[in-house]
Amino acid sequence: MTVTHALASLVVTDLARAEDWYAALLGRAPDARPMAGLLEWHLDSGGVQVFTEPDRAGRSGVTLAVDDLDALAATLTAAGVEHGGPTRATSSRLLQLSDPDGNRVVLTGP
Repeated sequence: MTVTHALASLVVTDLARAEDWYAALLGRAPDARPMAGLLEWHLDSGGVQVFTEPDRAGRSGVTLAVDDLDALAATLTAAGVEHGGPTRATSSRLLQLSDPDGNRVVLTGP
């Protein structure tokens, strides 16, 4: 088997609220709406799906590698996305976020 593409799936209770939050995080509106209750952002090496499933919401997570963690942190602050700022990890830096449902989004960069 050869995997050619991967999508991280994040489960939310309120799709409109999640769309606003993830659009601020990813800097744009969703790239696709493949079916009712599902949003997709297509990234260079994969993608992020956000879908409505209230009984499972808040139990997902994704890690995204970015090229400029400081610039993204500043952009998120300006967009009103709360965070504690970048922190040092063993071999990189991290910016840990929680979406409105409590899903964990970790951004990592040099």
